[in-house]
Amino acid sequence: MSMKQEYYNKVAQTIIKNLSIRKMDGFFVNTKKGALEKAMSFLSDKDKIAWGDSQTLKEIGFFDAVKLGEFSYTDVEDLFDEELLEKRDETYSKIVTSDYYFLSANAITINGELVNIDGTGNRLAAMMYGPKHVVIVVGMNKVCPDVESAYKRIKLIASPQNNMRFNHKTPCAITGKCTDCSSPDCICTQTVITSMGRFPGRIKVILVGEELGF
Repeated sequence: MSMKQEYYNKVAQTIIKNLSIRKMDGFFVNTKKGALEKAMSFLSDKDKIAWGDSQTLKEIGFFDAVKLGEFSYTDVEDLFDEELLEKRDETYSKIVTSDYYFLSANAITINGELVNIDGTGNRLAAMMYGPKHVVIVVGMNKVCPDVESAYKRIKLIASPQNNMRFNHKTPCAITGKCTDCSSPDCICTQTVITSMGRFPGRIKVILVGEELGF
């Protein structure tokens, strides 16, 4: 085990302990492969699955694994498909009534707080209420000392890169610097800090000893 892996493991165990105090379940795996195996281990063929947009889930191969299986799933992209706009309510109803909802977090603190910033809010709404189980996959590169530093990390690192990924014309996508803009393309419209799991064990956090997502 390298020094970095040992360090990640020690930090993860501290976070897992604090997640437990906050009535959330935490797990640590060393690799992307381990993250996918752990995420898939929760599922059975009878489960209804949904997810929020996530570069992390893409990087661990989650989308491919689900679509290659025999699962009943709702794709978040259906919410933004212009040909399916008249079915948006139906699609979202399927998402919020799913058995398992998967996403990543923009940041997590050593104290076990989840910090997220969203554009439309559909990802965070489903995380907060609806699905029976929520599974959050987080690379250790997103660990921050506290909520304030987590917020700064999202605004200065995650949001600019996500805007670039979406080909948005926000100032941060052009210059790499957040200006707290009011651009029509802004994806920083909703901020949620999850400090406690209202229903014990509903939220499960898989910490991964690799850099994942933004």
